[in-house]
Amino acid sequence: MATDHWRQRGACGELFRMSDSDTLRVAIAQIAPVWLDREATITKVAEWIEGAANDGCELVAFGEALVPGYPFWLERTDGARFESPLQKSLYAHYLDQAVDISGGGLHRLQQAAADHGVHVVLGCIERAADRGGHSVYCSLVQIGQAGRVLTVHRKLMPTYEERLAWAIGDGHGLVTNPVGPFTVGALNCWENWMPLPRAALYAQGEDLHIAAWPGNVRNTTEITRFIARESRSYVLSASALLRRDDISDSVPHGDVIREASEAVLANGGSCIAAPDGRWLVEPVEDAECLIAVTLHHGLVRRERQTFDPAGHYARPDVTRLVVDRRRQSTVEFTDS
Repeated sequence: MATDHWRQRGACGELFRMSDSDTLRVAIAQIAPVWLDREATITKVAEWIEGAANDGCELVAFGEALVPGYPFWLERTDGARFESPLQKSLYAHYLDQAVDISGGGLHRLQQAAADHGVHVVLGCIERAADRGGHSVYCSLVQIGQAGRVLTVHRKLMPTYEERLAWAIGDGHGLVTNPVGPFTVGALNCWENWMPLPRAALYAQGEDLHIAAWPGNVRNTTEITRFIARESRSYVLSASALLRRDDISDSVPHGDVIREASEAVLANGGSCIAAPDGRWLVEPVEDAECLIAVTLHHGLVRRERQTFDPAGHYARPDVTRLVVDRRRQSTVEFTDS
């Protein structure tokens, strides 16, 4: 992998004196998957984790459903047709290429995170053993700098045609994790438009929000700065890419999908906003790149002076949120 991939960078404004303990260097790896090929995509993700580490980054975020890829075929091949042999064939392949996280399916990326001391936020399609192993969830995984899987958040509500492929998630992953001076939370795609899941993360002290997207500028342009302004947090919108030429003949009915597809299915749009709502990096289109910035926690503290959504500007005596974080299951066993 050529080093000239790692060029797109931004920088936080120098509003106060910097100290190493108050800063965190973060990155978005805006890349295309090896579409619907789990192991090849994991290999590629591991390379970009190493690239982020070589840039001095302590956190790197990837797009939604990156491993093994977003189900772009649904809206291009009559995905709602019932008992379609084509749809069944594609779903069977998708299920086969999904990630069994509890079975060690992300072990190579856990090792890469540990080897390089990088916190990884990754979108993947999870084949959930605790739900029988034959349904898939759009999951957002946080792997800590020591290589341990910290959080697996299953998307609460798949959007529109996604419901033809993805099962509905639960609140188990609505948690935050400390990374350096920051508290990191993450949501998938249109979950970022859902006020109550955002509020659940705010209440846990979130001040660095990761919004994962399958990839399109139209998705990230407005909401990234809106969430930053609402939460007074840094927001990283991490998107992916997919071009028609990325659809391989190894994918079932790949020729049919290519014929029904435009030249670019996902054009990126990764971007970063500061807690005051200004751009640190405006949406980046049509480029595989590492977008790296150094964040300063002092700016969060400055902006919370006037508005803290879960603190002094909350009224729990009037409105409160109840969150069920139990992992949902269809069965409870009692064994002797």
